[in-house]
Amino acid sequence: MSSPATAPPAPNKLKRIVAASLIGTTIEWYDFFLYGSAAALVFNKLFFPDSDPLVGTLLSFLTYAVGFAARPIGALVFGHYGDRLGRKKLLVLSLLMMGGATFAIGLLPTHATIGSAAPVLLTVLRLVQGFALGGEWGGAVLLVSEHGDARRRGFWASWPQTGAPAGQLLATGVLSLLTAVLSDSAFGSWGWRIPFLLSGVLVIVGLWIRLSVDESPVFQQALERAETRKADADAERMPVVAVLRHHWRDVLVAMGARMAENISYYVITAFILVYATTSADVSKQTALNAVLIASAVHFAVIPAWGALSDRLGRRPVYLIGAAGVGLWMFPFFALIDTGGFAGLLLAVTVGLVLHGAMYAPQAAFFSEMFATRMRYSGASIGAQFASVAAGAPAPLIATALLADYGSSTPIALYMIAASLLTVVAVAMAKETRHRDLADVAPSGGTRGKADASPAARDAHTV
Repeated sequence: MSSPATAPPAPNKLKRIVAASLIGTTIEWYDFFLYGSAAALVFNKLFFPDSDPLVGTLLSFLTYAVGFAARPIGALVFGHYGDRLGRKKLLVLSLLMMGGATFAIGLLPTHATIGSAAPVLLTVLRLVQGFALGGEWGGAVLLVSEHGDARRRGFWASWPQTGAPAGQLLATGVLSLLTAVLSDSAFGSWGWRIPFLLSGVLVIVGLWIRLSVDESPVFQQALERAETRKADADAERMPVVAVLRHHWRDVLVAMGARMAENISYYVITAFILVYATTSADVSKQTALNAVLIASAVHFAVIPAWGALSDRLGRRPVYLIGAAGVGLWMFPFFALIDTGGFAGLLLAVTVGLVLHGAMYAPQAAFFSEMFATRMRYSGASIGAQFASVAAGAPAPLIATALLADYGSSTPIALYMIAASLLTVVAVAMAKETRHRDLADVAPSGGTRGKADASPAARDAHTV
C-alpha cells in the first residue's frame, strides 16, 4: 500500500506535471543535441577552418565534449540547492540558462569574422549549456517520480526521458528541413543560425508551462520533518556529503549503468553523421533523415520499456538493453556500410530501441536509490559524472579510432567493452521497483538500517 507521501495524485494533475517535465526536457535536449549535430555538420568549417576536415571535426567534437565536462559541476550545484530549496525553482533556472546560451550561439560571429575568439566564445557557451543540463535531468525526473503513482513509477518517470529523443527529433528535423531547402552555401553562411535562435521561442513556452506545476509533495514533507526536528545536518546543509557518506555504492552503480547507455546514444546519433557521410558515402540529408525517423521510434518505445520495468523490475529491462546494444554493434556498422538508406535506418532504429531499454527505467531506478533530502544530488551526481567518461569522449574516441584504423571494428569493440561494464554494474545492484520514495534505504551502503547510527537512519528516511 502506498504511503500518504506516495499516494497517486489526481490524474489531471499528474499529467500536467509529466507534460511540464517532458516539454522542459525536450527543449533542453533540443538545445544540447542541436549543438552536437551542428558540430558534426558545419562547426568544423565555421570555427576551425584552417584544419584538415577530419581534424576540424575532431576539434569541433572537442568543444562538444566540453559541455559534458560542465555537467558534473551543474549536477553538484543544482543538486545541492535542489535538495535544499526544491526541484521546481532549479528547473526554471536550468531552462533559462540553457535557452539563453543556445540563443547566443545563434548570434555568435564565426572564425572568418573575429578569428580565434570565435571558438573560445563557442566553448564558453557550450560550458553554460552543459552546466544547465547537468542540473536539469535530476530535477525533471524527480519531479515526476515524487508525484507519481508508485505502482506505475517506471512508466510515468520514463516520460521525461522521452525528452531526449523528442529533442533529438526536433533538432534533427529542423536541421534536415533547412538542409533540404537551402543550398550548402546558404546553410553554411546563415541557415545554421535559425535552429539556435528558435530556442528563444521554445524557452518562453517551456517556462510558462514549468511555472504552472507544484513542488514535489515528497520533498515538501521531508523538508517539514527536517525543519521540525533539525535532524541530520549532512542532508540539511550539505546533501553532497551525505550522498557520498551513505550512498557511495549507489553512485558507483549509477555511473556504471550509464556507460553503455551514454556511449551508445552518442555513437548512434552524433558520430553516425560523421561515419555515414565519410566512410559509407551517404549524403548528409540521408543520414539526418535516418536519425530523424529512428528518433521518432525511440520516443515511442521508451514509455513501453518503462511500463515493462514496473512489471519485471528495473534491472532485467536495463540488462536487456545493455547486452543488446553490445551485441548489435557489429551488425550496426555492417548495415551502414551497405550505403543504402534502408540499412542505415535499420541500424540506427534497432540501436535506439535497445538504448531505450536502458534509458526508460533509468529515471525510476536512480530515483529509488537515494533518500529524499539527498535524492537530487545523488541521482544527478551518478548520472552526470558518468557522462564525462562516457558521452563526452564517445564521438571523439570514435572519430579518432576511425581516423587511425580506417575501420569500424575498433569502434564496435569500444562499445562492447562499455556494454560489459554496464552489465556488471547493473547485475551488482539491488532491485528497487518496490521502494517507497518517502522511506528509502540505501541499496548498496556498507550498513543496513538495523545497525546504522540514528543520524544515518534519519538520512535514509528524509
